Amino acid sequence: MALDVAVQMDHVSSISIKGDSTFAICLEAQRRGHSLFHYTPDRLSLRDGVVTVRGEAMELREEEGNHFTLGASEKRDLSSADVVLLRQDPPFDMAYITSTHILERVQPKTLVVNDPASVRNAPEKIFVTDFPDLMPETLITKDPAEVAAFRKEFGEIVMKPLYGNGGAGVFHITKDDRNITSFMETFGLLYREPFIVQRYLKDVRQGDKRIILVDGKVAGAINRVPAETDARSNMHVGGVATATELTVREHEICERIGPALKERDLLFVGIDVIGGLLTEINVTSPTGIREVARFGGNDIAAMIWDAIEARL
Repeated sequence: MALDVAVQMDHVSSISIKGDSTFAICLEAQRRGHSLFHYTPDRLSLRDGVVTVRGEAMELREEEGNHFTLGASEKRDLSSADVVLLRQDPPFDMAYITSTHILERVQPKTLVVNDPASVRNAPEKIFVTDFPDLMPETLITKDPAEVAAFRKEFGEIVMKPLYGNGGAGVFHITKDDRNITSFMETFGLLYREPFIVQRYLKDVRQGDKRIILVDGKVAGAINRVPAETDARSNMHVGGVATATELTVREHEICERIGPALKERDLLFVGIDVIGGLLTEINVTSPTGIREVARFGGNDIAAMIWDAIEARL
């Protein structure tokens, strides 16, 4: 059955198709005969209980620099779509949160993936704290005294924004680093929210493993190795993807969190694991699909659509 699929995303002109998971998911939808309707979250409207959006019909092709065609702008009742893909990148700010509230209004008539209420209630760096025995020692605070005590306890730490993404604003602070006060002052100026502090995991030099789960089950994984001059492994900032296999410990982590993902209807999730410790559960716009396929792994985009179609 052909489906009408609306895609809430960053503008399609801004993506790099080589590594973009949204592009892979949409391309698979198109292969299956589903129609695509493209819009950005700033074009959502809510009036008298009806959610409308201005967007364009979208066609995609595997041609770097010439990867899309958009139709004429039109206004649609979003509840007329069979599926909405919630795929814009963070920052996870009030604009993002507001869009989840609006998208709830089209349910249950329209299937929203991932479920907007669950996305809102499961920020990646907070949701992970539901599993304290699986993760490294972690502090969420804005109190300088607490951060100082945490560093004194563990020596080397990592500080990062609570609602950041893509490796932006991530700092590795060593035991003798004299910049910690400046870092905290800068974070305090940039972010109203608390920030997150974790024990530094030396195993990150061997890689930060991105494991993708579809409908609560392991679908594939890649290892992301940081550049020699960087503490971050995110591919946005120079991390290199390599093929990998899951360890027994990593399978155990996935088996533990899988039921919680299914319970929240978080169909497509990417988790980050360093040295057998869970550091993040990414539910907003996980990446890694194209890299898994590049190394001969599963066709995760097809697995996602199999799971979506099974719900309809």
